[in-house]
Amino acid sequence: MTEEERQKVNHYLPLHIAAIKGDWESANKFIEQEPDAVRVPVTGLRQTSLVVAIRLARRNEFVKKLIEKMSPEDLALVDSRGRTALHEASITGNVEAAKLLVQRNTILPNILDKKGRVPLYYAANFGFREMVLYLLDVTRSLDVNTEHLEPKPLGVNKENLEPKPFEDRSEEERQKVNHYLPLHIAAIKGDWESANKFIEQEPDAVRVPVTGLRQTSLVVAIRLARRNEFVKKLIEKMSPEDLALVDSRGRTALHEASITGNVEAAKLLVQRNTILPNILDKKGRVPLYYAANFGFREMVLYLLDVTRSLDVNTEHLEPKPLGVNKENLEPKPFEDRSGVTLLYRLATSGLYDIALSVLSRYPKLAYLEPSPLIMISKKPSSFRSGTPLNSWQNLIYSGVPIKLETIADHHSQRDIENPTDCFISSVVDVPQIKHIREKKLLHHQALELVKRLCMEVVKSNILRAPQIFVIPLHQAISFGIREIVEEILKSDPNTINLRTMEDQTVFQYAIMCRSESVFNLIYQLEDYSHALLSSRDMSSNNALHLAGFLGPMQQLKVSAAGPALQVQRELQWFKEVEKFARPRDKERKNILEMTPAEMFTDTHKELVKEGERWMKDTATSCTIVAALIATVVFAAAITVPGGNNNENGHPIFFKQKPFIIFGISDALALFSSIASVLMFLSILTSRYAEEDFLYALPNRLIIGLVSLFVSILSTMIAFGATLYLVFGDNAAWILIPIVALACLPATLFVALQFPLLKEMIKSTYGPGIFGKQGDDLLL
Repeated sequence: MTEEERQKVNHYLPLHIAAIKGDWESANKFIEQEPDAVRVPVTGLRQTSLVVAIRLARRNEFVKKLIEKMSPEDLALVDSRGRTALHEASITGNVEAAKLLVQRNTILPNILDKKGRVPLYYAANFGFREMVLYLLDVTRSLDVNTEHLEPKPLGVNKENLEPKPFEDRSEEERQKVNHYLPLHIAAIKGDWESANKFIEQEPDAVRVPVTGLRQTSLVVAIRLARRNEFVKKLIEKMSPEDLALVDSRGRTALHEASITGNVEAAKLLVQRNTILPNILDKKGRVPLYYAANFGFREMVLYLLDVTRSLDVNTEHLEPKPLGVNKENLEPKPFEDRSGVTLLYRLATSGLYDIALSVLSRYPKLAYLEPSPLIMISKKPSSFRSGTPLNSWQNLIYSGVPIKLETIADHHSQRDIENPTDCFISSVVDVPQIKHIREKKLLHHQALELVKRLCMEVVKSNILRAPQIFVIPLHQAISFGIREIVEEILKSDPNTINLRTMEDQTVFQYAIMCRSESVFNLIYQLEDYSHALLSSRDMSSNNALHLAGFLGPMQQLKVSAAGPALQVQRELQWFKEVEKFARPRDKERKNILEMTPAEMFTDTHKELVKEGERWMKDTATSCTIVAALIATVVFAAAITVPGGNNNENGHPIFFKQKPFIIFGISDALALFSSIASVLMFLSILTSRYAEEDFLYALPNRLIIGLVSLFVSILSTMIAFGATLYLVFGDNAAWILIPIVALACLPATLFVALQFPLLKEMIKSTYGPGIFGKQGDDLLL
């Protein structure tokens, strides 16, 4: 949207709001002052107030009165997607509004949008039976010669009228496609000999559509087969103008090469027709857009080189040379909406280094809409804070070297002659290390792009910066992308005052989303944190109230395993926010007349019950195992292997080392299993208050599981020692199967229970998820 359009939308905002509310009195006053307002776009999609009333409010009394103020031509006005008010009525199933519209303009059911769809299509697509039945009655074939139509009465022109909505008008085209079927098949197979014979008989065949989408054999060869030798020879048979022929979607052969990533074919095409990279399809997209959208790096780099701004006065162009006309030519592909759309798609595909290069050449793209920051702020995997790594991956990540490359680096070759460089290169090329290095490089490129975007936005217009930053900022908070939030706050400190629709501050929203990496930025504020957290939202909740709300379940499931640990994580959040809360905030009541503590209890009741059930089930299962082990090892201590000496009552093997090992292991197994039983019993008899989930219950479960593991391991050692005493007879080889079998249950226990145990130890005794993450002060 241009600045002029934005100002116009803001001017007509009262009418927009009146249409949403169905407030005819306010709308009528505005229209009486400005009669043209009924036909002026009031939204970013260039929709009139009539469309807003139909689509958002379905206030049909308002719609009826508004239609009376409009001419039939006004009812055929289209938005940026080519849709009329009847299209929107069909999409929402508003039959009454549809009838009011068609009564005033009977051509409306036959008008196509930019996708070539009449209103009846949408009614059928969304399954609105009554709407479909009505539109079937009023959508009819028209006796109209579209060749002689001009865009005058009733908003109809030869481009957007469907005179035969229920008839097949392509019989002639179908016959033509069948006639050229041999050429089509040859293009698919890459059979140049057969294709050449056909073309020699019919030279015009190279420019004739051979598919239902009106694609030429050249497009088929590029898109389906990528037979570039075939493509090369076929291009030699075609003129530059032929290469600019478009299909039913307005796409040239270069568009299709871009969609399939066929760089070689793209080069062959551009060599013959240098205007191809600037030709738009019916969606207003140049080939470079598709290459960026599908993430074909090599294709993007090539098209960036050959797509250029043209010194062409499109006002005087006619559809003659090179297939270019004023409708489908983009003379400024890196400026305004085309440029920002390209930047947006590069960010979508993760081609951040290329996006940074484009932004460096065209810095004003940073503050146009839609901002690329909006897309980047939805991609947590593009940043370190949103990429989970285990211990060894984290170690490699911190040590692996990276080089931030520019586009120029892709066109140069590097010779590695230094032995040290060769060694580093060979190590970095190890698949596991290479994968982590690529991640780190991506993170750095994304961060550099974010820094540049923020810098350019602030540089261009500091007063408008918060308006551009507000959506990316809140999205970054919801996805837990600390780096974006930090850069926005550094670039424009005023954004710290931005609020959500619920009137929550940056850090209050981070609490609601349970984004600990973003919340930890509060440690980099000096004295402003209390003011930000004490602020109250629309429901009179302060930060501690928001910490008392149940966090997003998806976030809880990712951050903590099992309901008990989820309750623990929620308590950790509440206690951490409580450190920053003023004494009066702890007793403040919100709109529900509840204090933060009461809010926590009320919203976490079900989760606490689930946590209690999970704890008891785990403790019960483990108690049975521990009790069985205690019974077995106690019996083994009484009936020692080999029996006792009848003369003095001492065990026969008591002087042998395996027997000593047996005795120690058996005793350790007995003591640890009994300790484990006691721990699990204490869990079963606990009161299960909320606070118990913070430390007491997890601590008992950790001790119980560790004791159980020790008892299992000791039992296996004791059993192995017994087998060796009885059957070993000084045969060392028997130790091998004994050790292998003894390790099996211990290994199974570790494999099945260790992840949970590790998570509990980390959550209970670890450094925690909160703390200062940087030394730089944000404000």
